[in-house]
Amino acid sequence: MEDFTQVVIHVIRSIPEGKVMSYGQIARVAGNPRAARQVSRILHSMSKKYKLPWHRVINSKGEISLQGEGHASQKWLLEQEGILFDTASKIDLSVYQHRMEEVM
Repeated sequence: MEDFTQVVIHVIRSIPEGKVMSYGQIARVAGNPRAARQVSRILHSMSKKYKLPWHRVINSKGEISLQGEGHASQKWLLEQEGILFDTASKIDLSVYQHRMEEVM
């Protein structure tokens, strides 16, 4: 496994309950600020295998990127952790964003 992938997995696992991080933020913390799409691919392909809290990863606007059933499922899981959404289905990142320094 690539070093970047290992660090991304570590970062995602470290997001505490009731907090979120964005794809780009995870990429930056993992040492490659331009790799948000790679974070998305890692999350999609490895969440089940590594039991990642995939639902705690959102976009930089504070929105869920998934559509349809995936969106509803992710929103429900986040709400179960106490995360509140505004009327536009956005998360207030100033309240719920997990802050983490660069790992690499």
